[in-house]
Amino acid sequence: MIKTNFKIGIRSIFHNKNFFTLNAVGLIIGLTAVILIGLWVISEFRYNQSLTNYGSIASIMNHNNYGSELRTDDGMPWQLAPVLREEYGTQFKHVVTSSRGGELNVQYNDKMLLIKGRFAEPNITHILDLQMLAGSKDALQDMSSILISQSTAETIFGTEDPIGKTITLNDALDVNVSGIYKDLSQNSSFKELQYIAAWDLLKTRANYEERLGWGNRWFQIFVQLEDGKTIAEASTTIKDVMNGKYVNKTAEKNFELFLFPMSKWHLYSEFENGVNVGGRVEYVKIFGIIGLFILLLACINFMNLSTAYAIKRSREVGVRKTLGSSRIQLILQFFTESFMVVSFSFVVALVLATILLPQFNTITLKDISVPFSSLGFWLTCFALIIVTAVFSSLYPSFYLSGFNPVRVLKGLSRNSKSSVGLRKILIVVQFTISSILIIGTLTVMGQINYAKDRPLGFNKDLLVSVPINTSDVLQSFDVIKNELLNSPHIQDVTASDVKITASYTTNGGDFDWRGKDPDFMPEFFTIRATDGFGDMIGWNILEGRDFSSNFASDSLAFIANETAVKYMNLENPLGEYVRWGKNGTYKIIGVVQDMVTRSPFDASQPALYILHQGRFLSWVNVKIASESVSTVEGALADMRQVFEKHDPGNIFEYSFMDEEHERKFSSEQRIAKLVGWFSFVAIFISCLGILGLSTYMALQRKKEIGIRKVLGASVQTIWHLLSKQFIFLVAIALLIAIPLGYYFSEQWLSSYSYRDSLDFWTFLLAGLITLGIALFTVSFQTIKAAGANPVNSLRSE
Repeated sequence: MIKTNFKIGIRSIFHNKNFFTLNAVGLIIGLTAVILIGLWVISEFRYNQSLTNYGSIASIMNHNNYGSELRTDDGMPWQLAPVLREEYGTQFKHVVTSSRGGELNVQYNDKMLLIKGRFAEPNITHILDLQMLAGSKDALQDMSSILISQSTAETIFGTEDPIGKTITLNDALDVNVSGIYKDLSQNSSFKELQYIAAWDLLKTRANYEERLGWGNRWFQIFVQLEDGKTIAEASTTIKDVMNGKYVNKTAEKNFELFLFPMSKWHLYSEFENGVNVGGRVEYVKIFGIIGLFILLLACINFMNLSTAYAIKRSREVGVRKTLGSSRIQLILQFFTESFMVVSFSFVVALVLATILLPQFNTITLKDISVPFSSLGFWLTCFALIIVTAVFSSLYPSFYLSGFNPVRVLKGLSRNSKSSVGLRKILIVVQFTISSILIIGTLTVMGQINYAKDRPLGFNKDLLVSVPINTSDVLQSFDVIKNELLNSPHIQDVTASDVKITASYTTNGGDFDWRGKDPDFMPEFFTIRATDGFGDMIGWNILEGRDFSSNFASDSLAFIANETAVKYMNLENPLGEYVRWGKNGTYKIIGVVQDMVTRSPFDASQPALYILHQGRFLSWVNVKIASESVSTVEGALADMRQVFEKHDPGNIFEYSFMDEEHERKFSSEQRIAKLVGWFSFVAIFISCLGILGLSTYMALQRKKEIGIRKVLGASVQTIWHLLSKQFIFLVAIALLIAIPLGYYFSEQWLSSYSYRDSLDFWTFLLAGLITLGIALFTVSFQTIKAAGANPVNSLRSE
């Protein structure tokens, strides 16, 4: 019987090519989107799972009080790791202090390149269970050793044996390559771990033991749990360690340490007032739901098209029932045909998804591939085919197999109010989902444009930042500045401790001023810069004046931003004094407009600018004279020449501030692009569904249309007759979609401090787009039916 069903199915497909094509196209597009989304979702949930010790690795984090707010971060003092090892060793196999990921300039002979990695204590190699291709995991016991990844070794040494070779880091540290490890998965938090250098080398070089106390929480600490120990148990054991070891001057600032498991690093990284509120997992949920919606739309489309073409199959069903076919046999026949269509569509969709994966990876910044060798993947694919085939064919199979053979063979009506009603409901569902996705796309785009139009408070154009890699550059800054200013292509040069468009350095030191509540725990962003910094970036001074070399007292002066003035509750800030711990007492000489140097979607933070010249400066900032191509190219060439002269051991790097600012929108732009594409897919599939229903109606009312035309009805009249109920269905869909779209959009926007508001035009535009697409689709079929020769439909009468 199965063989017979397949033969009949093949004949039916060839006999109804248009029906098969419409069904297949809808399923192919829908399944392609589902495969891409499914691969991405699986990749997100499997993040870090390639690491052997995935289930027992955690990072140390802490909750700490800032006034009434409970903040959470992973910044730890380097002194904590030895305490955990010595006093709580029964809880952990390994405890490791690590610097945060950063770039090093590596030099070997005449070759120089930048590599990313960490300084870490030796047991990091055991926590990550590195697969060593050469050398030993324990090589970092020697502080003059460094481990590098396989790809890094090939880049630096080519075909040479790297083991034992000496390389120079940042033109200052000579280290020996003592091990080569296999590159870590791109789907992990350590994907950019191109090197691991000895922690003791950094600690000794930077003199941390003398310089940094428990209050300098600059580092990360990773642990691997002892067998049988749990995250909850270890967290309870160590929660008060910081309070016992670190005596803070303000008793209100308490620390509560806890272990944050690797399984949550990627998807659950956000905390609000000490509570884990999710993070990237929200995007995974959103796109997972979109994938299910698209699959649902494809199945609904199949149902609509199948029932729309039921008229053509009615006589076949009547004949087969007359010849003795049971309803179960007919249901199996229609399921077999659905299975064949879905299987064919899935194969094509898989091929199409494989072709589109490189572009998809570019948009999502992933490295996803189709796991053709995985049995689990093929079982999932087969399950998806079965579920799609069953869901798609369930109603059509029962509907078609339920025809009364006597009625259909006599040519009587096969229609039922229930089937028409269900098809209309399905159309409403399709366009409701599509409209919600359109509203979502418009909301994301509106939020991006709103943030882009936000006043920056400075002029980012033609600003270039160059990192200061060595103390030699810092000591020669005045010479470098003068040489750069000799270039006709360069207008101004300053230095600062942070990149202009980067996050400020948070300083939690003691601040005090007149009128401050003694219980208030203030926190400011402090920005150190040389004379002329504000004038170069074009900040907007609202009150007072800029720093000036004419005033020696400006070395103990602050310029505050608007938010800082409000934060300190100062009505007349000029002339007020702010005490800053051991650094001294500073006079506020000016107030500037808030500058957007963090995320453009975040609220402005209280910032204090300080005139400074010394070891804290990390960036040279250059203002190019004009935007002409020749001037920009000339400025970069002159900058390269000066920096290579004064810093020959490091690669010349630079970044344009306008490009840096634009990159801050990349995450939201990726979301907008993905939601936009999937909205297009949803709309396209919905259009196929409405095309199916309009085709059904045109076939059902074929003779009525013929009679109306004979009696003088115009094409416009018939178009209106056939289209008006679709306008009604889309209107119902919009009435449902608009409040749902508003709710979901508000939920998404609520995560932004600086956010757009939802207005009438967003929903009006979404409605017009949905209605316009629906009418265009319906018109294609109705105009075709209205333009048909009435003789062809009435000649049998």
